Amino acid sequence: MNVSSLKILLVFASMLALLACNDRVQPHQAHTILTNGNIYTMNPEQPWAQAVAIQEGRFAYVGNAKEVHQYRGENTRVIDLQGKMALPGLFDAHVHPVLAGVEQKYDCSFYPSADAVQIAERLSGCVEALPDAQWIVGGRWDSDFFIRNHIQSPRLWLDMISTDKAISLQDDTGHNRWVNSKALELAGIDKTTRIEGGDIVLDKNSGEPNGLLYEAAMYPILQLIPERTAEEYQQVAEEVLAQATAYGITGIKEAGDSHHGVRAYKALDDAGKLNHHMAVAIAAPFKDEELSLDLEKLAQLRNNNRGKHANTDFVKLFLDGVPAAPRTAAMLDDYLPEHTGGDTHNGHLLIAPAKLAGIITTLDALGITVSVHAAGDRAVRVTLDAIEESRRINGNSGLRHEIAHAGFIHPDDIPRFVSLDVTADASPAIWYPSPIINSIVGALGERGNRYFPFKDLLEAGVNVTAGSDLPAVLPDMNPWKGIEAMVTRQHPTGDFPGSYWPEQAISLHQALEISTLGGARALKLLGQTGSIQKGKLADMIVIDRQLFDIPASEISETQVTFTMFGGKVVYEAP
Repeated sequence: MNVSSLKILLVFASMLALLACNDRVQPHQAHTILTNGNIYTMNPEQPWAQAVAIQEGRFAYVGNAKEVHQYRGENTRVIDLQGKMALPGLFDAHVHPVLAGVEQKYDCSFYPSADAVQIAERLSGCVEALPDAQWIVGGRWDSDFFIRNHIQSPRLWLDMISTDKAISLQDDTGHNRWVNSKALELAGIDKTTRIEGGDIVLDKNSGEPNGLLYEAAMYPILQLIPERTAEEYQQVAEEVLAQATAYGITGIKEAGDSHHGVRAYKALDDAGKLNHHMAVAIAAPFKDEELSLDLEKLAQLRNNNRGKHANTDFVKLFLDGVPAAPRTAAMLDDYLPEHTGGDTHNGHLLIAPAKLAGIITTLDALGITVSVHAAGDRAVRVTLDAIEESRRINGNSGLRHEIAHAGFIHPDDIPRFVSLDVTADASPAIWYPSPIINSIVGALGERGNRYFPFKDLLEAGVNVTAGSDLPAVLPDMNPWKGIEAMVTRQHPTGDFPGSYWPEQAISLHQALEISTLGGARALKLLGQTGSIQKGKLADMIVIDRQLFDIPASEISETQVTFTMFGGKVVYEAP
């Protein structure tokens, strides 16, 4: 090589080095920088950061406040966090936004704490305010309402409020209804009616229906209640989801909807108004009483309502009921008798085990993640058996099926969650002292004091996720109450004293992990969100307190300053 060629080569190398240096010093400018914060990333390799830079809706940099300014340009928005704590957007992985919105806006609603006088006043007011309505729909009465209030005939009690209008009131779980004579008449329910998977409670003296309908027995009533318009369903969905962003929630799983919510979320998504990652569990459509899947209807709902942020590759099944006063959850051992000397039983399954296995195997083969409501330990075991059979036939599809409300689990079955890669889906309202816990203990005795073994599940390596289950039991989607309760096992506002199975309390980090990475995993988005890492979507919230520096009893008071979804601020506190 001659001298001239060597000089040219050296100049060229110098230019490349300069360009590389400039590229490091002046990266592509960020559209947003958040700096001077205490950012809890949920990334174990970098637990804390001071600043982030966001480009095209994703984190381009996560690190310190000094280096982040390399990403600053003349059009970059810089937000000074002033030392506030930030963390990934939260997930509510079990909620019913459209159902909640309808109840909030249209129904004759009251809190489960309402007594008989308050319910009567509320219903009378609704009857007077809705002179042209054929139906008065509302709730929610608490599971022990008829234990605390000795009402001989629930049906006749409602008849005193109205015999012209049909009245239908759901309980705090949403699994049972309390109706008047008009509602029974319109539904064609009498003392001879039998409904598979349900119980029409009969009056002990007259033998006539007493107005209480458990589980599937309420379906004839639900089919008669007038539906809202598509626009109304979309409006209530938008309103409830706006509440979610104010709580810092950026990921949601609709835990079971037949079609109204499915279409409402799609409409919001198409309009650019769906500011959440949305997994939509479609209530399994059946063609007949033999529970034959309507695969054509399912395919239409699934394919026609998939969107940019809405994933419809989920289905919901109900295997049993609730382990409270109605005693409809399927348990391994018998419930306590309802009265001294009364009969005992261990609940019942809504789907035969072999049938359940067949349904899950079919859905698994179609690429659909199945969520099974299984509140009792027998139902949990049957569901695990069904998933195991699906794995035997299909092989491991990679789908992480879920057991919803998996609170009562036999110790022998906990390792099976891991071996079968099954998620335990839990709800905050039933892991701390509350009326629903009192009802569960009343039905199960001492066994009722061992519900939701979070610590055991996590130590075994089980995937755990959590959700509010709004509108059942809880009045709102506030995730901070649930996070606190996972740490304390106490009622987050102190309304009910004591601790519930405190040995199963978990750390704040574990509770946050369930509410972030656990939710992302359940929505099949673990590689996209759930932690603050370079390359992931910029889903992030800023809060008003340092969670690790306050008493655990104050976590529930957390307020969100702003919520960011995909790099866009979708909520700012007033």
